[in-house]
Amino acid sequence: MSGSNERPDMTDAIVRDSNGTQLNEGDSVTLIKDLKVKGTSETIKRGTLVKNIRLNGNPGEIECNTKQVKGLVLKTEFLKKA
Repeated sequence: MSGSNERPDMTDAIVRDSNGTQLNEGDSVTLIKDLKVKGTSETIKRGTLVKNIRLNGNPGEIECNTKQVKGLVLKTEFLKKA
């Protein structure tokens, strides 16, 4: 375990939406499906615009905040770039 770069860079993982478009930190995305939020009674409706997304190093997920729920993690298969 010798090496100067043991931790993977977040820039190595390319995050793509449901259409294959690359997503970047701070982008806006739109939901393509109604999503029930686990642990709450909230449902985020299809067509909801989510601004200022954050990449978390996992190519299949993004972090964001909505009006209803803060600190939300969404799967990219339910999103398209706005």
